[in-house]
Amino acid sequence: MEALDRLLRESLGTIYTAAQVEVRYRNAVLYRAEFGTLDAEGQAGEGAPVTRHTRFDYASLTKLFTTLAFFRLVDAGRVRLDQPVCSVLPAFGGARAIRPYPDPLKAGAFVQVVPPTDQTVDAAHVTFYHVLTHSSGLPAWLDLRAAPDIETRRAVCLQTPFSAPIGERVLYSDIGYILLGMAIEALTDRPLREAMQRLVLRPLELSAAYSPIEPPDSVPPTEFCAWRGKRVQGEVHDENAATLGGAAGHAGLFGTASDMALIGQLYLDEGGGFISARLAREAVRPQVGDRGLGWQLRAADPESTVYALSARSYGHTGFVGNSLWVDPERQLVAAVLTNNVFFGRQDRQIFSFRRRFHDLLIKALETL
Repeated sequence: MEALDRLLRESLGTIYTAAQVEVRYRNAVLYRAEFGTLDAEGQAGEGAPVTRHTRFDYASLTKLFTTLAFFRLVDAGRVRLDQPVCSVLPAFGGARAIRPYPDPLKAGAFVQVVPPTDQTVDAAHVTFYHVLTHSSGLPAWLDLRAAPDIETRRAVCLQTPFSAPIGERVLYSDIGYILLGMAIEALTDRPLREAMQRLVLRPLELSAAYSPIEPPDSVPPTEFCAWRGKRVQGEVHDENAATLGGAAGHAGLFGTASDMALIGQLYLDEGGGFISARLAREAVRPQVGDRGLGWQLRAADPESTVYALSARSYGHTGFVGNSLWVDPERQLVAAVLTNNVFFGRQDRQIFSFRRRFHDLLIKALETL
């Protein structure tokens, strides 16, 4: 694993200022590494060093935990995959226009998913299956910062226009997962923080917790946020999760690579007795396009960052610079956490880094 050590060390100061990795192979930890500092300005030799127990902003890896919590409710008979979302969230129903959604990376710009149309869709036809496969037609993103309070922001998500017809295409949607988190609250009659503790974190004995994290300097810093007027540390990087109080279905959890690898191992073990084998298998097989239930499936594109993994591999990424990929043919789990957005959102090198990491990992396995 010397090549992985070199890559991770060489990437300090350019790809990230903090990184944490755990690789599991045949149900045992094969490789574990930590690099970097928790210094707010990323200065080498300043601040506390990253350790195995340092919690990172999971960003969209949070969605895997939301999925797992929902699966637990499915297994308990509280809800079905084919059940309409509006049966749990009654405000999510009725005819909706199809409109472009705001571009999260370009202020003032919009993303047009389908050609302009006067067609409407009935939100009552959206099921939890559509949300989990990102085929609901819901917009990828909405700017919730303009709404005055949390209840109004939740209402914006419940009343949103759509960006595509239901069930026709994959459109990765944070809004869908915000609604999924709200549904978990309604089904359990508990705030998401408490529901997640009861359904997932406590039973699996994980250290993961929602933002904010105290003390703030116990976690790696992320981006300098113009909206907040400061570098973000101890708070969730995702602006919408921040406006929702730090806990949402799409983002907000902080945790370790070990916690993340355990989630991957759980699916390798067909649920491991924690969720039903039926759901665990369905989650990681093709459902719609390149999506399982809550998981992305490995693409056949040679330019993919995980092309070195086997064809049945599945995983997820997080915007701040995280990834979890599982290769069932090799019985391999690779969790890589970084704070890549420390250097901003433009000209990001995390994609080439991921490609190199997975290539080197597979080469290392071939020498075992």
